[in-house]
Amino acid sequence: MAGVQRTIKRNGRDGIYNVLYAMEAAQRLAADLYYPGCLSLKRKHAAADSLAAWVRPARMRSAHTRRRWTATEDRILLKLNSPTGAAEALGRTPQSCNLRMWRLRSGQVPLPSEQ
Repeated sequence: MAGVQRTIKRNGRDGIYNVLYAMEAAQRLAADLYYPGCLSLKRKHAAADSLAAWVRPARMRSAHTRRRWTATEDRILLKLNSPTGAAEALGRTPQSCNLRMWRLRSGQVPLPSEQ
């Protein structure tokens, strides 16, 4: 509903589920649940209204949605054999390229077919 996936498990004390949403995902969820004129407790609606006013601090990094690797990118990565060089060519971070290269070489993910 809010565009993010959460791992949900029961808490240890009383075995109930406590679901946590934060930042923009929490704002989207609160806006869906506590729309103007909805039937709700006043304190809950007030909390949702205050959440709507939250703004990401300028220095806070925003997590990006995952960008899947394609077979073409895998071939380029393996051909260049350099995480730094591949990062520039593919518009990815060197760490991302380094990790993908390790996963390809260690068999964690299948090698791209030769096409």
